Amino acid sequence: MAQMTRMDRHKKEEQPVEHELPQKEKKPKKVKRKKRRGFFFYLFLILIIILLGSGIGYAKGYFSAKADQKNAPKQEIEFNGQPASNGRTNVLILGSDSRGEDQGRADTIMVASYSTHDKTPKLMSIMRDTYVSIPMDNQEIQQNKINAAYAFGGAEKMRQTITNNFGIPIQYYAVVNFKSFPIIIDTLVPSGLSIDAEKTLDVEGTTIQQGPQKLNGNQALAYARFRKDEEGDFGRVRRQQQVMTTIMKDALKPTNLWRVPEVTGTALGYTDTNIPFTNLSKISASYLFSKHQPMEILTVPVKDSYVDSYYDHAGSVLEINVEQNKQAIQNFLQ
Repeated sequence: MAQMTRMDRHKKEEQPVEHELPQKEKKPKKVKRKKRRGFFFYLFLILIIILLGSGIGYAKGYFSAKADQKNAPKQEIEFNGQPASNGRTNVLILGSDSRGEDQGRADTIMVASYSTHDKTPKLMSIMRDTYVSIPMDNQEIQQNKINAAYAFGGAEKMRQTITNNFGIPIQYYAVVNFKSFPIIIDTLVPSGLSIDAEKTLDVEGTTIQQGPQKLNGNQALAYARFRKDEEGDFGRVRRQQQVMTTIMKDALKPTNLWRVPEVTGTALGYTDTNIPFTNLSKISASYLFSKHQPMEILTVPVKDSYVDSYYDHAGSVLEINVEQNKQAIQNFLQ
């Protein structure tokens, strides 16, 4: 009996050991797999929600712009864009006041440039009174203000003029409707654009006080268009660059990032452009989800490279040293 008790005790001592060891090896593996599956499931779900939200926001902005009866329909134009050999994407940005004697001429002339390699956005503004050689359709060359190129042949003629004078290959264009600018601003930052106004300005009944403040869309447009002071177009271009830089900074704020898809849709809905949506998405993702650089700015003509002049057929112009400006642009975009 005592022997049986010892045997039973021995069996009882051995049985837990035989069953516990396998359980301890298997249990952690099952939990680990479940945790991994759960993590990837929720990550996938978050990505789907982000993509759906982005698509809905983009569609909302785009179709809202298309439904605006004041929005002129886009026109099919010929644009023989050329990609840059250094890998940068160069976009010609044009805006027109369409007022008075400047009817049909480009009021704003910019080249936006970005490289997915160095993540550095660059913005070059060309003064509209810059006196350049404009290639005409009859193979002749006309000397005139650069903003006249738009009146002679639209975005394509402007591309030819910029490329021929300054050696910039331009791949895409965007003709901006000024009437849409306030809508884009108000969509991105409903609380107002953060601008440190350099002076008190009165533009067509809109008064902008000097100093830091929040500007709504109409006020931001008025601030960027003002040029009736001693600085003329130079001051206006500087303020345009300030507004563009501020828009980019405000768009990158975490509180505003979720509005970017809708803003993009709104902007494209109001803009005549040949930029493929896939390219725009690629550039945006490259900049937003990387260690990017702040925007760099250049104004043409550059300092000490021009003189004020006058011609009967063109009026007051900026007569420039073409080679000096061409070299400055090449250095800026390299």
